[in-house]
Amino acid sequence: MFKPLELFIGLRYTRAKRRNHFISFISLTSTLGIMLGVMALITVLSVMNGFQTEVRERILGMASHATVAAVDGNLRDWKGAMALAEKNPHVTGAAPFVEAQVMLTNGGRVSGAQLRGVLPEYEPRVSTVGEHMKVGSLDDLKEGGFDIILGRELAFTLGVGVGDRVTVVTPQIRVTPAGTMPRLKRFTVVGIFEVGMGEYDRGVALVHIRDAAKLLRLGQGVTGVRLRLDDLYLAPQVSRQLAASLPGFYRVSDWTWQHRNFFSALRTEKRMMGLILFLIVAVAAFNIVSTLVMVVTDKQSDIAILRTLGLSRGGIMGVFMVQGATLGLVGTLLGIVGGILLALNLEQLVQWIERVFEVSFLDPNIYYISTLPSELNWDDVSIISISAFVITLLATLYPAWRASRTQPAEALRYE
Repeated sequence: MFKPLELFIGLRYTRAKRRNHFISFISLTSTLGIMLGVMALITVLSVMNGFQTEVRERILGMASHATVAAVDGNLRDWKGAMALAEKNPHVTGAAPFVEAQVMLTNGGRVSGAQLRGVLPEYEPRVSTVGEHMKVGSLDDLKEGGFDIILGRELAFTLGVGVGDRVTVVTPQIRVTPAGTMPRLKRFTVVGIFEVGMGEYDRGVALVHIRDAAKLLRLGQGVTGVRLRLDDLYLAPQVSRQLAASLPGFYRVSDWTWQHRNFFSALRTEKRMMGLILFLIVAVAAFNIVSTLVMVVTDKQSDIAILRTLGLSRGGIMGVFMVQGATLGLVGTLLGIVGGILLALNLEQLVQWIERVFEVSFLDPNIYYISTLPSELNWDDVSIISISAFVITLLATLYPAWRASRTQPAEALRYE
């Protein structure tokens, strides 16, 4: 971009010990400002990536990557639908399920919940709920035993534990000599799980799929089939393929559609946080403008001599653009190194601070996540680095242009 002469002079000005210490101080603060801005951006976005991954894994530990369900809510040939779905090379697991909104009661305590009927031997293929059992296991759900496994918060709300009984009330109506009554059934609590998401710990109850089908009068049918994929980001594509390949009418959905608003909010929050923190880099870039304006004023005689010796206006611009770009490049590189080191060691650093100062940033009694997750995304690092350097390069244009407009005769009049 620049000739060797402009590059040499610009780097020489950067390394020189200036007579004006205030200019040197502004240069240092500009570099430090860019470094801190880049480092903060990389670290904060890494933490947000970590939180997003942690939340996504907890949600998808209970929710399926994709779902094939009957339009009328009663999928009778679920084995055939599951076999067809498993032919897709991206489908790694499938399991039938029955699902309905019910009301659970125990004495005077009442709570709404999502009743999910599962096959204990199939469920580990599509969810991790078996890995989060606090008491009991999925194998404790026996067909015809009318057993139930509750989320930890749901069990606390109902005031029940293993061995207690709860009443499941469905929205379906049955006619009795006493009049119309909702269908209800007593279930025995055989297990409690905790996945770390209030949506599931507070609102999901698991029963055997045949008991759920009997309660909801589905016969041998089920609500649908849940699928797990080898790449969760292919869920929309695989869902469309399944919808086209399956005979008859099915309702096919995926996790991006079921939790669209939540993940959209996370992405929006990440963008806005990045934009706000990028203002730190912008402020530092304005400091570079101030630094170069003062350097141009201080180097009026030097500029005049260079112009007299034949250096063009473009060459003068190049000299000061090299100087400003050097400040920006040094600050950006230091910020990249510091941000990467901090992001990779953030969890250990936070634990050390908590241990030394005896504080707790994320109290496990309040938050589900007791450690600060951090996931470094190299695409984020690249975008931050390039953007920071470009904005500092743009900040050099006005001071460099102003230097190129210097008139040698005017500058040397009083020398």
